[in-house]
Amino acid sequence: MDTLSYKTVSANDATVDKQWVVVDAQAAVLGRLASEVAKILRGKNKPNFTPHVDCGDNVIVINADKVRLTGKKWDEKVYVRHTGYPGGQRISTPRLLKQKSSAILVEKAVRGMLPKNRLGRKMYGNLYVYEGAEHPHEAQQPKTITL
Repeated sequence: MDTLSYKTVSANDATVDKQWVVVDAQAAVLGRLASEVAKILRGKNKPNFTPHVDCGDNVIVINADKVRLTGKKWDEKVYVRHTGYPGGQRISTPRLLKQKSSAILVEKAVRGMLPKNRLGRKMYGNLYVYEGAEHPHEAQQPKTITL
């Protein structure tokens, strides 16, 4: 038997094949959409997935303003942050965040599902979220994925 056939092939920056992908968020449930987008960003859908390498694709999410939340989450789910000053705890709901920008909702959901380290921050940079159906990345010839 040839032992070379049993070698595990690990991806690195030179051998990674990064594509551009478009995901339509129209009528998609926020958490389910974010989970699938995080898998694509991480590269878990590829056969040469390597945990310590950014081998995921660049993901463009369109129609972020048409994303859904189930139940009473629009008003009862809370996002908590702290300013760093005494008494500086601030609370917001998805309805308040959507008034500012619908893209923030999708970005926060996906960011929470990525690794909390340097590699996760680099992967998050490969995410592009747009509220409407238009995006400025046509030159990359992205392929559309249905979730």
